[in-house]
This record gives sequence, C-alpha cells and structure tokens, in this order.
Amino acid sequence: MVAFSAWPWGNFGNLKYLLYAPLAAQVVYSWAYEQDYSRALWCLHILIICGLKGFLHVLWSVYNNMLWASRTLRINPNGVDFKQIDHEWHWDNYILLQAIIASIICYMSLPLMTINSIPLWNTKGLVALIVLHVTFSEPLYYFLHRTFHSNTYLFTHYHSFHHSSPVPHPMTSGNATLLESLILCVVAGVPLVGSCLLGVGSLGLIYGYAIMFDFLRCLGHCNVEIFSHKLFETLPILRSLIYTPTYHSLHHHEMGTNFCLFMPIFDVLGNTLNSNSWGLQKKIRLSAGERKRVPEFVFLAHGVDVMSAMHAPFVFRSFASMPYTTRLFLLPMWPFTFMVMLGMWVWSKTFLFSFYTLRNNLCQTWGVPRFGFQYFLPIAKQGINNQIENAILRADKIGVKVISLAALNKNEALNGGGTLFVNKHPDLRVRVVHGNTLTAAVILNEIPKDVKEVFLTGATSKLGRAIALYLCRQGVRVLMLTLSVERFQKIQKEAPVEFQNYLVQVTKYNAAQNCKTWIVGKWLTPREQSWAPKGTHFHQFVVPPILNFRRNCTYGDLAAMRLPEDVQGLGTCEYTMDRGVVHACHAGGVVHMLEGWEHHEVGAIDVDRIDLVWEAAMRHGLRSVSSLTR
Repeated sequence: MVAFSAWPWGNFGNLKYLLYAPLAAQVVYSWAYEQDYSRALWCLHILIICGLKGFLHVLWSVYNNMLWASRTLRINPNGVDFKQIDHEWHWDNYILLQAIIASIICYMSLPLMTINSIPLWNTKGLVALIVLHVTFSEPLYYFLHRTFHSNTYLFTHYHSFHHSSPVPHPMTSGNATLLESLILCVVAGVPLVGSCLLGVGSLGLIYGYAIMFDFLRCLGHCNVEIFSHKLFETLPILRSLIYTPTYHSLHHHEMGTNFCLFMPIFDVLGNTLNSNSWGLQKKIRLSAGERKRVPEFVFLAHGVDVMSAMHAPFVFRSFASMPYTTRLFLLPMWPFTFMVMLGMWVWSKTFLFSFYTLRNNLCQTWGVPRFGFQYFLPIAKQGINNQIENAILRADKIGVKVISLAALNKNEALNGGGTLFVNKHPDLRVRVVHGNTLTAAVILNEIPKDVKEVFLTGATSKLGRAIALYLCRQGVRVLMLTLSVERFQKIQKEAPVEFQNYLVQVTKYNAAQNCKTWIVGKWLTPREQSWAPKGTHFHQFVVPPILNFRRNCTYGDLAAMRLPEDVQGLGTCEYTMDRGVVHACHAGGVVHMLEGWEHHEVGAIDVDRIDLVWEAAMRHGLRSVSSLTR
C-alpha cells in the first residue's frame, strides 16, 4: 500500500462516524462540568460546520439529480452508474479529516484564542482572507494539481482515484485520496488560520469561507452549466476570476488543461487554459431551450407510498442505489414528504425520474405524480388517466418508440390495461405496452417442469387468465380460485377443447391443501396461507407482495428480469429490486423496443405470444432473477 493513498478508517465502514463522538462528548462534558465553555463551543462549531458541509453536498446532489430541471443544461449527458456511486460512497472522508485537524488546531490555540476573543464579523478579516486565498491557496493548488498530472507516479497512486469517476457529480468533489485531502486542508486552512493569527478573524469568516470553499468545489463538479454566457460577455473580467462547471468538466474530460482551483487566471498565466472553455460554456447555455436527445423507450412509473417516495436519486443518491427498505432515519422526513405529495397531486405533471442507455438506446423512467392509494380513489381516477394520456401523447409527439405502463398505470379498472388510450388515439406512432406478456412468461418459467397441479388466486385477472390458459395447454391441472362461474367458464371456453378439463374452479382455499405450487395474484392473509401444505412455494404477481408468514414454505419475488450486462449509466434501483433488476413489465417494454415490434401490447394477454416474448428476452440478454427455472 502506497503511503497516504488509503484512509486510516477505510475498513471502518459507517463506523467511521464514531470518530465524531469525542467532539460531541467534549461539548457535553464541558457544559456539564467546566466553567470555561471555550472547548465546548469550538467543538460545537466544528460539528456544525461539518454538518453544513455534508448538507451542502446533499443539496447539490439533489439539484444534479432533479433531471426535469437540469437535463437541458447537463454537460456530460451520461448517467452515473452503480460502479461510480460505490466508488464515491465515502466521499465525505475529507470532512472527517478536516474535523480532526480543526480540533487539533483549536486545542493547540486555546490558551491564546478563546471563543470570546473571536468576533462575529470583521471586515478586515475578509480582506486578509481574500489576499491569502489569491496569493497562497490558488497558486499552491494550481502548482500541485498540475504536478499531480505531469508526474506519472503521483497521478497513478494519488490523483487517478479522483479521476476514476467518469461523470462529474457533486460527490466527486470530495472523493480523493488521503494525500490529496491533506493538501486541500492546507489550501483551505491557511487563509482561515492566517486571518486569525493576524488578529482579524471572525466566526462569520470561518463559517463563510469553509462553506463557500465546498460550495465552489461542488459547483465545479455538478455537471450542470448554471452560469449564463451573457454574464461573462457583459463582464469579461469574470472569466479570470471564477470557473464554471463546463470549465472544470473539460479538465476531467481532457485532463491536460484547466488545473485552477477556482480562478482561471492561473491557467492563463500557466498557459494551460483550454481554448474551448468559454465557447463550450456558451454553446451549452444557448442549446438549453433546444430539444435534447429523444428516448427510444419510456417506462411510465408511479409512486407507491410516502416512505418509498424518498427512495429517489434526487433525495438520497446512495439510498436510491440500493433496494428499497424502510429506514428509521427517513421517518422525520415523512411529514415534509407528505406535504410534497399533496402539492404534487394539485400542481405536478409527469416528470423525468431516471435514465440509462442500452445499446445506444436511451431509456427513461417518467414518474406520474400519484401514489398507490390514489389509484383506488374514485375522485382521482380521471386525473390519473389524464396524466397517463398526456404522457403518452407527449412521448408520441417527440418520437418515443415504446412507452411501457407500470403497475397501477395499466390497471384494468382504470383504463383497461391501456386500451382506453389506444382506442382514443388510433394514430399513435408510439407503441403502448403493458408488459404483462413477459410478466406471465417470467412466472411460468419459474414453475418446475415436473409440476402437474397448481393453485391460482386472482385467477380471472388479466395475468391469471393467461397463466391458466398456458398451463392447461401444458397438461397442468389449474385450480382456479374464483366465486364467479361466469368468468371461470369464459376463460375455460378459451382453452382448446382437449385441455378444458385441466381448468378446475374452486371457491375455497382448503381445496389447495395438498397442492405445493401456489401462484398468488391476490393478497393472502396468514389464515389463508395456512391451508398451503409444508414445502409450498408461493409464486406471486400480487402488488404489494404477500408477507412471509410461513417458515416451512418458500416465497418468490415479484416477476422481474435482470437487464443485459452492457447497460450503461444505471444507478437507481427500481423499488425493492436488486441492482440492475427491473420489473417484468419494464423489461417487456425494453424487449418490445429492441425487437422493433410495431403493435401495441394492451388489453388481454395473447397467450400464443408468451413463448415468443420470452425467447426474445433471452436472445437480447435479459435474464430471470428467480433461482427456479422451468
């Protein structure tokens, strides 16, 4: 291991945050037992500044991932994938390092500098800080940064780690090796310490410079051009005084230019200014109102509940990169999220949620601003259909090839599985897909080949019907749980005459007490699950999934497929799915796009196409995530 390349707490994981505990303990101890609160106050200020630095990065990340607001100004159009998110997982190591160094400096200077001797504000201190920053921090950083790039050993062992992130992101700004972070501590610390030693320091200066330093670092890595080109045309001197996101993105892209900290004047003096810096910045700003690349595929999703709404990349990027689970730290945010949900109900329209690229096809997820419970409110039905219809018409207008409806967006009672929109707009160029054909294929291919009897709940639903008709053709006896003789007989008549006897209507759960293969399309209570014999496997297509009440039984996940390995820019998990795994209806839309099929897939499932869709999915590299294979 090369010295100063790894962090001392690199193996601690999240336990590294316990290193803040001595500062918190000092605050409590001083207030409880000491007459002089100077130590407590300094420690408290350090903790507050560290918290503000972390919060600042989160806010920048929120803005970066609010694609509906930032997509037209993005510099690098690619998405941040799981690999980069993991690489930057401990981006805040440098904040912890600064806390440790700041606490050491405070303890060393306490006899000379108490908290009471530092005023809230001192204008002379601002002047001193600016002078020290311009004459020391900027040239030192420029020289060392350029040296790190020109020296192969230094770049390989210390700086390449920072440049390993292919798409700049606010979290990239703090993602560096120990040596680089120590250098940044010196660069950022000397103006503060110097102004205090000169007797002109102040608390406002300490807070302001510490936060502004990180603000500008995040700005340079935000990958969104926020500055208007007109600002630099009106005041050309600003081109020497402040860099832009485009300016620093060029450094990450080409690496041999634009080495400055914040002030391009040092690149001008060092003859390392990228000649395209301001031209590209203007080009990006001028093209902000132009239509960007049109996606080939759109997955039209919706919210599930208030808690899972926080499982979004524009809330917490790291949380969204893992399968959704309820986290206690999110509970304090519930009231605010609930208010946002109400606001979305009144004002919001369908918005861009996330995106990835598959074989040069841009695939986007759009979010309908509605939550699960709203789909069951009669007063909300028309509004939801309007949102879905407007999204389909928008996709058709801009040239999207396929739009796939998620979960409740294709609810039979809501819009007939999408038939409402296709019938209303017969000239649609975009193909509307419910994806249930592949969902059925996934479920059917989970069932072992030697199974001769299954118990099916939700038997007369769209998926239940298709599963029953397919299995009976395979000579599998299907116990269809339904109280409606009419609906059962209608499905039975669709089966070939020689296989109709394989479909059997049952009205009670005890009819399946000897059947070990249950296909669940309707939510089951613990009492209803108790009728299943020991060793039963519950396949399911019910939303939400049933709870695992039986320890002597096994439970399958919702139908899902893993995207091909060559997917790019995917950094968000789809609800409870693992990384790279999407719901089968999402995958069904992807297959529809890759195959170039020209038909709509709405309404009832065409049983004859189940095997065809499954084979197409396999051919394009999608894989079922189930451990059971047919």
